Amino acid sequence: MSRAVIVRSDFNPIPSVTRGRAVDVAVSDAVPVEAGAVGVPVGTGGEPSEVLGLSRAALAAVGFAGKTGQTLTIPAADGRLRVAVGIGDVKALRAAGIRDAAAAFARAAASYPRLALLLGDLADVDPAMAAQASVEGILLARYSYDPLKREPDDVPVESIALAATSAQRAAATAGATRGQTLAGATMLARDLANTPPAHLTAVRMAEVAAELAAQSGLEAEVFDRDALVRLGCGGLIGVNGGSAEEPRMIRLRYHPATAGDRAAPRLALVAKGIMYDSGGLSLKPADAVHATMKNDMSGAAAVLAAMSVLRELGCPAAVTGYLMCTDNLPSGTALRLGDVITIHGGTTVEVLNTDAEGRLVMADALVMAAEERPDAIVDIATLTGACLRALGASMAGVLGSSQPLVDQVLTAAAATDELAWQLPLHRKYRAELDSDVADLTNMGGVNAGAITAALFLAEFAGDVPWAHIDMAGTAQVDAPRSWLTKGCSGFGARLLTEVALNFTAG
Repeated sequence: MSRAVIVRSDFNPIPSVTRGRAVDVAVSDAVPVEAGAVGVPVGTGGEPSEVLGLSRAALAAVGFAGKTGQTLTIPAADGRLRVAVGIGDVKALRAAGIRDAAAAFARAAASYPRLALLLGDLADVDPAMAAQASVEGILLARYSYDPLKREPDDVPVESIALAATSAQRAAATAGATRGQTLAGATMLARDLANTPPAHLTAVRMAEVAAELAAQSGLEAEVFDRDALVRLGCGGLIGVNGGSAEEPRMIRLRYHPATAGDRAAPRLALVAKGIMYDSGGLSLKPADAVHATMKNDMSGAAAVLAAMSVLRELGCPAAVTGYLMCTDNLPSGTALRLGDVITIHGGTTVEVLNTDAEGRLVMADALVMAAEERPDAIVDIATLTGACLRALGASMAGVLGSSQPLVDQVLTAAAATDELAWQLPLHRKYRAELDSDVADLTNMGGVNAGAITAALFLAEFAGDVPWAHIDMAGTAQVDAPRSWLTKGCSGFGARLLTEVALNFTAG
């Protein structure tokens, strides 16, 4: 617990774990009577469902064309709210469009806890995909972080009913269940990243991870400061030097139920978990960015959230996750510019910027992950402002040593609508990391910062196929849009789950 902040003893940093599972999600052939708001998908062509009670001409008269995300609320005499929800061109409809439409419906019916959405008119769309995307869109759009408020600002979703034809029902039910699980993972990641740093220290993060592991069929090992010193984790210990709080490395292991580890492909996930980042002695400017630096552990939140649902989703790969957790603060014992630290495995690093700390803590984990010889390593971190400048706030950067692995990450990003773009791992920039006094420095030149940061990490992954996700731009949302809510996004939870579920070695 922080010495400067009084933390509520009853505080739960992950309310969505119970809240999300408490939502009643069902598929039926009719809209249940208790549903207070009914979403009716309407494309850009053809007549809308009779349930809506309005013709195409009537909709056009009030400016509703059926474009994706467009909504029109229609109060009805029976007390129900009917919501026309635009889905665009039905022939071009994909999961992302359905997710966006469902999110728009959930926002339009923001004061209603019991929702229903018609799937029967989406005859040309895979019902499992439609149900999954619908549930994800509704739950994620209505997410709110309020455990520290006396009264919640928002009305939580209590039930979601998907009305489907008898032919759609079995597949839609499976898709709805999957959607609830995946949305729950993203909400868990949001909870963790939104939690103020005094309420979620590295020590508390380890406790939460152990609790979730026990619930999720994972093995959890927690390494305290003394254990990290014995392991020679100079990156994590060095960054933690200015803090009054202890660091923690959390290693999670998932073993598939259907095959032994030798038969299953083996994937390692490595994550940056900087619980609060002041920049250390390279102090960040005194602007609004400081208030968002609780999100600098979003990578660790994403890995923990993804791994928590692997058992439930029947993941066939064996997955090991490393969460490297500490805060990065200035004090008389803080890491200094010009210090040389030794990473696990022996590589020495001259620290030229203490605000380039994420790569230092991840270096220890990358070496440990590579020592176990997995088939591949994927890391994720809010790593560089350079990636944000290059790709904006809606897209993560992906770099790696293995194009097939990078392709698997990009495929997962497209499937989950957690967008990513490949940047080149241009090896000619590696010389910028050379040091006069150590094996390398932790900073490249003033340009191509996302690439030089990735080149630094590549040094520690060795010859194991490796991919790096720089989510610096996507971790925070300034204003709600579609299924994203203001605050920490939970980016990476569904993407990494998708990578693990479909991971292939080689």
